[in-house]
Amino acid sequence: MESMLTTGFQATALGQAVNEVNRMINWRLSDEPVGPNTDPEHADPEFRARTRCMIFLGFTSNLTSAGVREHIRYLAQNRMVDVLVTTAGGIEEDFIKCMGHTYVGDFQLKGADLRMKGLNRIGNMLVPNSNYCKFEDWIIPILDAMLVEQRDQGVNWTPSKLIDRLGKEINHPDSIYYWAHKNNIPVFCPAITDGSIGDMLFFHSYKSPGLRVDVVEDIRRINDLAMRATPRKTGMVILGGGVPKHHCCNANLMRNGADFAVYVNTAQEFDGSDSGARPDEAISWGKIRIDAKPVKVSGDATILFPLIISQTFAKHFKPREPEPEPPKAEAKDANGNVVFKATFD
Repeated sequence: MESMLTTGFQATALGQAVNEVNRMINWRLSDEPVGPNTDPEHADPEFRARTRCMIFLGFTSNLTSAGVREHIRYLAQNRMVDVLVTTAGGIEEDFIKCMGHTYVGDFQLKGADLRMKGLNRIGNMLVPNSNYCKFEDWIIPILDAMLVEQRDQGVNWTPSKLIDRLGKEINHPDSIYYWAHKNNIPVFCPAITDGSIGDMLFFHSYKSPGLRVDVVEDIRRINDLAMRATPRKTGMVILGGGVPKHHCCNANLMRNGADFAVYVNTAQEFDGSDSGARPDEAISWGKIRIDAKPVKVSGDATILFPLIISQTFAKHFKPREPEPEPPKAEAKDANGNVVFKATFD
């Protein structure tokens, strides 16, 4: 793996990606000089030594369908990333795998034959229809309860709140979103209706109308996370293209760009799609900083991401403590009573 950097072609890009991810992992605010414009609350040496990069991980749904799900779960379980962004399939396939198996098949299996056998093909993998029936039986009562809470308690459900609730309800250690819930890692999915979860919401709207899922609150939440990350730097690891790729990038636009970025995908830029856009295009929009050293690896994330993890998170990541709060100032009178307290925010 260490020889990749000097091998050439995409092997060199892979080596560069490893270096970029390790830069995200290893960065501390203490690496930056304290200058005349440094906020006083950010000058404390202990605070600076404990302040890490905020890492956004974006991935497409097929990676949850594949065995990369277990690698993403590993990152969530160990609090190695701070924000997750995916599509509807990236959510539901995780829960469905807690209820039934996904099988290795073949790309050449005929759709008509599989249809007659009640099998759905995802590339060269097969998912029985019965798995989705189990998913429906599990999620509909949860949606019922959410509707009651919306009506009686005024809960404003969003995709991220829905995912957090489902992660709590699944209560299964194999689940990415079980660990995201336990570790307070927000998961964003603006395309939440574009999958089986959308089907369930559709069915539920006829059975028990009224449940709302607010995407506006979530776009504010993810953008606020990026904007308010300062004094932390931000980094992006984005597997595949589409909505997760752009959603991570666009959130970082709100802070004038991410400081670190790694793309892993097979898309090309000739058609002008965001999926194939190279990091340099994101720099033109302010989604990646001008002085950043982003990397794109052109290849299959099911092969490359486990290799990247082996040389980064699994090798160099130290257990993450809760992000430190800025120091508090307080004044006491002669009797020791607090008469003034300020929290820097």
